[in-house]
Amino acid sequence: MAFAPKPGCPMCGIVATAAVHPPGQSRSPNCPDAPAEPEILWRDENFTAYREKVHPVSSSGHIIIAFNLHVPSIYTLSSSDLPLLVNVRNLGRRLLSSSSPRLSVLSSGNSSAPSAPLQHTESQFRIGFITPPFKDNKIPITDHLHAHAYLAPADLLGWWRGVGYGPLAWYAIDDLIAEIRESVSNNRVKSGYDNRINAPIDAVPEAGARTGAANGDEYTASSLAIPDIEDGLATPSSSNTSFTSSSSGQIPHLHV
Repeated sequence: MAFAPKPGCPMCGIVATAAVHPPGQSRSPNCPDAPAEPEILWRDENFTAYREKVHPVSSSGHIIIAFNLHVPSIYTLSSSDLPLLVNVRNLGRRLLSSSSPRLSVLSSGNSSAPSAPLQHTESQFRIGFITPPFKDNKIPITDHLHAHAYLAPADLLGWWRGVGYGPLAWYAIDDLIAEIRESVSNNRVKSGYDNRINAPIDAVPEAGARTGAANGDEYTASSLAIPDIEDGLATPSSSNTSFTSSSSGQIPHLHV
């Protein structure tokens, strides 16, 4: 099974817990000494998001968005996973924009995050990945891909922990999306400027996700995303095969 849950992985445990106890569902602990369960804010076919309450880097809000699959790192991703990365960015922004004074618990029923008015300036959002070999020494998980989303300033971040969130280790999700798009197209995709959320290319989450030849042959690699029946990408039987990928690893050639 590709990217199957790994025994002993804390992130896999959180994903499994969220699958049984949906967001907003309170649990009655049987043992008062049992460790506190993470506060799940969102779960869908591809991601589980929870509030980091034990070791947040910002008093204004810190959310972790974990891939449901046990994906080892960002280097596993390909251009076909661009829509997933766009969803991570949008989900992080929407959850953070609801974090004053307390994040609203959201329920998942759609493949995209619910709309919410932005309450913070664009420059306050920090969404990205800590790249190996660096790590957050308070959340030392390096082999299960997860994004950190928080609101600047990182007023709870110490200097040693700050290495993971600094320029040596931090990979902003906007830059990752832009660089993947640049690698599969002839156009340069500018990133890192003010009001990036208004960039026209961001209105098309799938931009850059498909590759092919002029004769109509398509060479797009299989995506990590769980197909959505409503998008016509899967049959009802295949939609229930969570934590799996295409058996052949590639899609058939398409001719026009």
